[in-house]
Amino acid sequence: MSSSDTDLRDEKPQFVLPLVVRMEREAPPSRTDALETAARAVLEILTDARSLGDGEWAQVMTDWQDARIRKVVRRARGAEWRRADALPGITVTGEEAEVRVFPPVPLDGWPKDLARLQVSGTELDDPAAPGPVPEGAAVLWFNPGLGMSAGKAMAQAGHGAQLLWWAMTEDEREAWREAGFPLAVRTAAAGDWAGLTSSGLPVVRDAGFTEIAPGSCTVVSAFPRPRRNLK
Repeated sequence: MSSSDTDLRDEKPQFVLPLVVRMEREAPPSRTDALETAARAVLEILTDARSLGDGEWAQVMTDWQDARIRKVVRRARGAEWRRADALPGITVTGEEAEVRVFPPVPLDGWPKDLARLQVSGTELDDPAAPGPVPEGAAVLWFNPGLGMSAGKAMAQAGHGAQLLWWAMTEDEREAWREAGFPLAVRTAAAGDWAGLTSSGLPVVRDAGFTEIAPGSCTVVSAFPRPRRNLK
């Protein structure tokens, strides 16, 4: 989510936020729906009572956010999904997609029912082009010049949503949360990308652990339109 330059975060214990997308062989979700659902899943765990104050996940959520903000998306179906669904976490549903997010785990400390799930090669398609951005939704603009697997893109969408949450005022956060975190994932037009990255909006710069070069700008997050009147 940031550049690969060494800083104090690298000296702290490293955690990862696991997300699992349900991918039944006969009915996989569309790509955009999966990305949007993953982004909302990150927001749900950030704001869950168990992640705050004296909640049971609060300390590990703090430890995760104090180090590198890593997210890994794995896929599951059938019995794999049922086992994952039985672990402590939050399942978020989209139009078709189901994504379960779990409290952070150490890089080398995944629960066995999650560790055995596949992480690479998660591919999804959109059968039709996404429609207009819904009124009131935040927009996670993806870099038009980068190709990513669906799993990688889901993690980037989660990063974008998290950076946007951090950039909001308390009033903006409350309004967005009460509305159910409306958001849309769209690929920016090639001619708009440079302007988006220099606009002052939150920008995800990937650490380069997988698939793409360190420091690559992957997502620019635009505030819900009624609040900031942004494109």
